[in-house]
Amino acid sequence: SVNVVAFGNERDGFSEDNQQPSLIWSYLRRSALISQIDSSLSASHVGNPVFTEYQACIFGNVRLVVHDCPVWDIFDSDWYTSCRLIGGADIIVIKYSVNDKTSFQELKDNYVPMVKKALNHCSVPVIISGIGARKNGVPCTCPLCTSDRRSCVTTSEGVQLAKDLGATYLELHTLNDFYIQKYFGGVLEYFMIQSLNQKSCEKMKKRKKTQKCHRVQPPQLEQPEKMPILKGEASHYNADLHNLLCCCQCADVAFYPEDLSSVVEAHKIILCSVSHLFMLLFGVKSPSNAHDTSTVQLAQSLFAVETGDPFPSSHHGVPPCVPPVRVVVKDSVFCSCLPDILHFIYSGAVQWERLEEDIKKKLKDPDKTEHVLEKVKCILKTPGKLNTVKDCKSHQIKQLYNTSLRLFFNTPVLADVIFKIQGTTVPAHRAVLVARCEVMAAMFNGNYLEANSILVPVYGVSKDTFLSFLEYLYTDSCCPASILQAMSLLICAEMYQVMRLQHICELYIITQLQSMPSRELASTSLSIVSLLKKAKFHNSDCLSTWLLHFIATNYLIFSRKPEFQELSVEERNFVERHRWPSNLYLKQLADYRNYIHSQKCHCAVM
Repeated sequence: SVNVVAFGNERDGFSEDNQQPSLIWSYLRRSALISQIDSSLSASHVGNPVFTEYQACIFGNVRLVVHDCPVWDIFDSDWYTSCRLIGGADIIVIKYSVNDKTSFQELKDNYVPMVKKALNHCSVPVIISGIGARKNGVPCTCPLCTSDRRSCVTTSEGVQLAKDLGATYLELHTLNDFYIQKYFGGVLEYFMIQSLNQKSCEKMKKRKKTQKCHRVQPPQLEQPEKMPILKGEASHYNADLHNLLCCCQCADVAFYPEDLSSVVEAHKIILCSVSHLFMLLFGVKSPSNAHDTSTVQLAQSLFAVETGDPFPSSHHGVPPCVPPVRVVVKDSVFCSCLPDILHFIYSGAVQWERLEEDIKKKLKDPDKTEHVLEKVKCILKTPGKLNTVKDCKSHQIKQLYNTSLRLFFNTPVLADVIFKIQGTTVPAHRAVLVARCEVMAAMFNGNYLEANSILVPVYGVSKDTFLSFLEYLYTDSCCPASILQAMSLLICAEMYQVMRLQHICELYIITQLQSMPSRELASTSLSIVSLLKKAKFHNSDCLSTWLLHFIATNYLIFSRKPEFQELSVEERNFVERHRWPSNLYLKQLADYRNYIHSQKCHCAVM
């Protein structure tokens, strides 16, 4: 069989032709060598397809499996799945549109290094395909041409990317029969033949080894027991922030209509992470630093802070007892829809069609509905990146603004709590902590000293580990640098009862140990038994069970280490029962070796 993994989207970022077939599907459908095509979607936890799996036959009876991943987000959301796909690939195809410079730059800066890391120096052929005709003129084929460097991806940029990755570069101006079958298909089929030849050679070598001894077969070594499988937990990042809006804990801003007849509470940190307009309104940015004057004008026309200053100065470390900032919404129609708009923002701002429906039902006036939606689009857009926001869909709206709370991680801007740890201070925001961590929610809202304190001491954890913990709360991502750091982060996650982070650390430790060669495992100073003790002490049952199986599976390595004696009687009994290879196999192997030795001696005498 041949496994092909394709990454990237060949369509323009704002193309309206979403029905255009992909490069992979076009090749499978048009190639004369392909038959019996079958496809299936693999869905993520939010219901959006992560990749499409195609199965077909090529060269008659060779099984072809293709995983087409149009969204690069799989590297951010599920690093382990992306590594598994690349690790099992015989050929990798990377696609991009020559008319989408932003996506190409993101591919070059963020995802190509990840692909290099996942390949880990493996000699897997890579094909980089630049697709499409440049929209600002005749397609450029000259490597030295710079005429379309600003708006399109030039040929020289694509060639340089291929050099950096050690890949083959192809430029397909259109997905017709010539470019699909003869150009792209020819290169892909060449690498398929190379892969099949390599596999055939390896298979022949294995067959020759098994045929060396015909008379007496060596004892059969059974496979070790299967390790317990740890399943990752789905992210509930957007749900956490939405629940924060529903319960109104730690609200520090209150929106009022001009008649002060009602109030809608929200959180500065969430609003500022979404919109530059709210940064201006709450003093995170000053009007003089605004890149887009229309944003300043919209802020002044739509909102008014009760103090009379439309752009108050930023307050760092505001005490919890300070009442919320009162903001008057001057537009009555917009104000009536503000609860729906806030629900849209706090839910991740990805359900634009649902927001449209909610506002249509509430206003029942097309003109007013369009007026409110245009205001929302202007609030959410990133200055300097897009001049018009008309006819945008959910996936396009998501590109107009920055929803990341990473901007406010470990910064004093809008901070209302300071953690004191190992003699240093770390600023944070109660709203984020309460939304993402139940222990901190109880700590800041209950009858505890921390509820009314700005300075909160932290004990039993290092500064670096606590910063990694806070980074996960803010960004929903975590990248430990080592097994020991992952274990420290797991302990911190257990302390604050953040179960998903604990599972992520468990998976990281397991993945790193599984990828460690036996020679490195035998020489490493890392104590697996110590990891086992910590996992048990901190209620990481899945990891502790897996580590026991890991020690039993690598019995010959760990039984020679001094740390093996630190196992309890119960743990030692478990390892002896599940050890691999078993005592019976070792006895049979000794008898077989004695037999071979006696046969050699007999032949010498004869």
